[in-house]
Amino acid sequence: MTPRPPIPLALQVNGRWISVTVAQGTPLLAALRAAGLTGTRFGCGEGHCGVCTVLVNGRPVASCTLATEQVGSAEITTIEGLGSADVAGPVQSAFLDHQAAQCGYCINGIIVALTGLLARRPRPDRAEILAWLDERHICRCGAHLRILRAVDALLAGDASPAAGMAGPGQ
Repeated sequence: MTPRPPIPLALQVNGRWISVTVAQGTPLLAALRAAGLTGTRFGCGEGHCGVCTVLVNGRPVASCTLATEQVGSAEITTIEGLGSADVAGPVQSAFLDHQAAQCGYCINGIIVALTGLLARRPRPDRAEILAWLDERHICRCGAHLRILRAVDALLAGDASPAAGMAGPGQ
């Protein structure tokens, strides 16, 4: 079987266009990391753990199972697009304030997924948040209670959860 030639693609990531050249079927996760966006991490490689979560048109997806060429012109938001080194996004700020991360490996995917949820449903109830996190996110350190405290504090505050959705420089 002859290998397929690499394909050049333009991806809309965090409010800007980037060019990548990938083999057909390359997971979006690999393309993002090759483009220097290393905040999105590899976990299980099967879409079950949530570590690789990015937003595609505002919806959380497992980037390890989505072929890069399937994204088309959709807007991709990674953890890097939710804030900056100087100004954290609202979900990131709540996580920092409540020390919601222990080792930090899973936390980027959880923050991205919660940002997507809160952009669609600004005031979810506790049961919805638990179901959302339980659906796809695994934290082996057991920081779940701190994560929930951070979300509770965010929901009780005045910050708009979607405020961190703007791309860099916007």
